[in-house]
Amino acid sequence: MSESSQPVEAASGGISTRTMEIVVALALLAIGSLVVYDSHRLGSSWGSDGPEAGYFPFYIGLIICISSAVILGQAIWGKVGKRSTVFVEWQSLRQVLAVLLPALAYVFGIQVIGLYVASAIYIAGFMRWLGKYSWFKSIALGVIIAAVSFATFEIWFQVPLFKGAFDPLSRLGY
Repeated sequence: MSESSQPVEAASGGISTRTMEIVVALALLAIGSLVVYDSHRLGSSWGSDGPEAGYFPFYIGLIICISSAVILGQAIWGKVGKRSTVFVEWQSLRQVLAVLLPALAYVFGIQVIGLYVASAIYIAGFMRWLGKYSWFKSIALGVIIAAVSFATFEIWFQVPLFKGAFDPLSRLGY
């Protein structure tokens, strides 16, 4: 084996593959359980006129639960070699979170201040923080892109996009 194909040891720092398999299996088990529960609430049997509303989702949720239980069992009692491999190193995880956390804030911002204003802030923030552009260029491009999007959807296509709970663009008549 070449050096690049050797398994990376967990001692080098990071989250192990085994740990991530357990976390994902538990998350999928929770989602599958929720689907099974809610499908049963809707009616998961065969009615006089055919399947009830929750019939197919119930079995899909059941398949998800069984699959995730198998994955969980393999992760806990499976091969020992997997336990020492690194799924993601801490530095790589920091880089992913540097993009993921602002994206989550952006999604929350859309709910509060709307798509256009949140997009302008998101673009300007990323240009300044990760791109190291000047404040002027970052803000200018963020506002220009949001304004072009606004003109395209609201004015030309007449397709209103979500403006948020506070609707800061209501002062423009939109």
